[in-house]
Amino acid sequence: MSRIPETRASDVLVVGGGIIGLVTAWRAAQRGLAVTIADPEPGGGAAQVAAGMLAAVTELHYGEQTLLALNVASAQRYPAFVAELEETSGQRVGYRACGTLAVALDADDRAHLRELHALQRRSGLASEWLTGRECRRLEPMLAPGVRGGLRVDGDHQVDPRRLASALVTACERAGVVFRHGWAERLSVTGDRATGVVLADGEELTADQVVLAGGSLSGRLNGVPADVLPPVRPVKGQVLRLTVPPAYAPFLSRTVRAVVRGSDVYLVPRENGELVVGATSEELGWDTTVTAGGVYELLRDAHELVPGITELPLTETRAGLRPASPDNAPLLGPTALPGLHLATGHHRNGVLLTPVTGDVMAVVLVSGSLPDEARAFTPRRFSAVSQEQPA
Repeated sequence: MSRIPETRASDVLVVGGGIIGLVTAWRAAQRGLAVTIADPEPGGGAAQVAAGMLAAVTELHYGEQTLLALNVASAQRYPAFVAELEETSGQRVGYRACGTLAVALDADDRAHLRELHALQRRSGLASEWLTGRECRRLEPMLAPGVRGGLRVDGDHQVDPRRLASALVTACERAGVVFRHGWAERLSVTGDRATGVVLADGEELTADQVVLAGGSLSGRLNGVPADVLPPVRPVKGQVLRLTVPPAYAPFLSRTVRAVVRGSDVYLVPRENGELVVGATSEELGWDTTVTAGGVYELLRDAHELVPGITELPLTETRAGLRPASPDNAPLLGPTALPGLHLATGHHRNGVLLTPVTGDVMAVVLVSGSLPDEARAFTPRRFSAVSQEQPA
């Protein structure tokens, strides 16, 4: 006899169990809402590949000053967020207030960093310019040719894998229900989102649906075309190495640079792991680890820190960042009643985890975006919002 698909009702259904979906579910459950997450592998996704830099200052890019305010707000919440999450889950998440050093390897890079420093200062951010010698004094493993750098003590790090695991536990302890399947189609009843149908035919119903599927958010069937999030995948390859005890301390803080026009960073974990990343490739849904990607990362990292080639290479991974047209997240209600978005975080998903959880909790309880997130409404990409007045 064939199984009759069950219908499970809840206040909130979160489609996607990555760190953004998990923090949304946890915060909503804390507000007293009955929450379900639909995901075949909760805690997976981009968090398994991400380096976990909390780099509101060194990730500042021209034209992204609006996003900067949200990034800084989330970074400021991280210590309290981590303390609460670790107490709730009983797990450590590898949060380190170790700071970041962005360095230049040639005259062009030095000029670029000087411009970035000026932009940071104009934006009210704290960073300190160092000579090459001062950089090497902080990090003796740096290459002798380092020309200068920016010391940013406020840019920290967290281990995204441990963060995701702790969020899964926190959700379980808050009563969140997990349905281990991927949503295949959005259910719409009377011009309102009312749930999803899973790949196995099971139907889940809810008063509100949050689409938090990362790079897959734009592929859910049944979402009206004018509401479907304009999110695309951006491939990133990342390496993990191990620092043997004989080499410790190898690096005391995150070190990053631009080498041959490409960003490279080295993130030292407290457990002896060293994360090296990351490529940025517009290759659709491809997640193949390539010899070229590994070679380029090791080559650029070697120019920055020559001793890295002596370390054991323990893992190579590739993942997909969810990128929006303006590289900023889509947060809050859509034009379809009952459907909200929490996606499009691109390279800032880990950094924006605390503020996203807070924002989405307010949305799910009140129906409206808090002021700090107004600029990131999904409606900014709708045809109506882009029409110019006559």
